[in-house]
Amino acid sequence: MNTSKLWTKDFIIMSLSTFFGSLTFYLLITTLTVYAIEEFNASQSMAGFASSIFVVGALVSRIFAGKYIEVIGRKKMLYGGLFLFLIMMLFYFFVGNMNVLLLIRFIHGAAFGLFTTVISTVITDIIPSERRGEGISYFSLSITLAMAVGPFLGLFISQQGSFTIIFAVCTLFSLISTIILLFVHIPEGHITKEQIEAMKGFKLKDFFEIKAVPIAIIIAIMGFAYSGILSFMTSYAKEINLMEVASFFFLIYAVFILISRPFTGRLLDKKGDNIVIYPAFLLFVIGLVTLSQANHGFILLLAGALIGLGYGTMNSCCQAIAIKESPRHRVGLATSTFFVFLDLGVGVGPFLLGFIIPITSFRGLYLTLAAVVFASIFLYYILHGKKKHTENNILQAS
Repeated sequence: MNTSKLWTKDFIIMSLSTFFGSLTFYLLITTLTVYAIEEFNASQSMAGFASSIFVVGALVSRIFAGKYIEVIGRKKMLYGGLFLFLIMMLFYFFVGNMNVLLLIRFIHGAAFGLFTTVISTVITDIIPSERRGEGISYFSLSITLAMAVGPFLGLFISQQGSFTIIFAVCTLFSLISTIILLFVHIPEGHITKEQIEAMKGFKLKDFFEIKAVPIAIIIAIMGFAYSGILSFMTSYAKEINLMEVASFFFLIYAVFILISRPFTGRLLDKKGDNIVIYPAFLLFVIGLVTLSQANHGFILLLAGALIGLGYGTMNSCCQAIAIKESPRHRVGLATSTFFVFLDLGVGVGPFLLGFIIPITSFRGLYLTLAAVVFASIFLYYILHGKKKHTENNILQAS
């Protein structure tokens, strides 16, 4: 029975460390747009870029982290990324202009990408294979909760205090994330010398796990759609006069993920991918449409619940699919491939959407994103869903 144990000390600590690191990320990404506009008179698009360039840095570092994680060593890469993450957080207190802010955000994101790639890889290794969907669903709750609590704290502190307080709180979270990881065992990868040598080349397959790419394309589009909520919720809430209620949007989002997560991970393991992913698509679409029409606090919170059940479910389940589709000795690459595509969507989103908002307004933006997510259902069927449907029919026939 020990081989099936999920809630080990290392699993819990790494989940907590990921939570506090991600909390820093999501708290900042929801407040940096306003900070850039107020402090440096930035445009909406440039303010969105200041918010999302963190994700661009994470994307760049993940590409190399996935390739070199086993070559450099998991422990060295983990603690190197962690300490750089903490050090870069301190530089926010001394930002003097927009260019410096962009540089700090990029390096800070790169450090985040390094240590979270290692943690995700190690977590995948210590989860029993027969409980992988369930285990990744629980682990990804650390990111999901941060995705909810971070924006909530960002909106709350923005109303009650200054940006200096925001930076101080984020520094504390970074410190906690670093300290608690000193108490875990980080196992190195079980791969042969031949496999390590094969990973030292410079071919495309050395940086990406090809079998994880189809589902990673889907999560990139979902991340792009969700970035419109992350980066512009504060501005949208101000425009529709629901600022106070908006601070609870992400908490409702998290609550409904907490309710659904124990079931969705197990359902993925036992019944297959499609039975979870298709309903999640539809819930995300309905949530975005509801958000676009919000004119009352209840409607806004209902949108948060639907988006939590939709996007929140897709996030963890797509990661589990990416890993299940890939060879075991390339789990690190599969993990980084998944997050590179997710980061690409979330990172590019705010910058591009910043150009769309003056044309469509915020309501039009969320309707447009709903259409994008709906169209992605057909793309998912072509890239992954059709194959899984065929496999299930074969299994049933046998």
